[in-house]
Amino acid sequence: MTTQPPPYGSQPPYGQQPPPMPASPPPPPPATAPPAPPGFGPPPPQYAYAPPQQPSTGPEFMAVDAHNSIVVDMEGVAFEDHGASADFPWPEIRSVHYKASPNGKSLMMAVVLPDGRFYECVVEAKPRAQLGEWFGQLAAVLGYYRPMG
Repeated sequence: MTTQPPPYGSQPPYGQQPPPMPASPPPPPPATAPPAPPGFGPPPPQYAYAPPQQPSTGPEFMAVDAHNSIVVDMEGVAFEDHGASADFPWPEIRSVHYKASPNGKSLMMAVVLPDGRFYECVVEAKPRAQLGEWFGQLAAVLGYYRPMG
């Protein structure tokens, strides 16, 4: 006669001790975390968090119309003409010239580089009286960054 093990979850007969439980193996020692796969982990230094830069401390000038813009600030002069932009840092600028257009409705500005090349941008003043305001602001801002003498 063969004895079969009792079905799972059944109790041993009254008065008998249950069979001893087999000893479980000890838990494995804590392992160090595996290295992160390539592309994971802290960002490279050039992409790490950088606190916001301080706002500019010098005066700024901006003239904008529907298609073009001129910005003069502590960085230099920036033109945008129908979506194409050009930035000119102060160390790369020999001179800056501006005048009213022949019809008196636009600000015309040119940046001349040390090698003689020049770039122009035209911004329409609407209303026309704004052109006079721009000239006053522009004279002060350019005088701050490019004093005569």
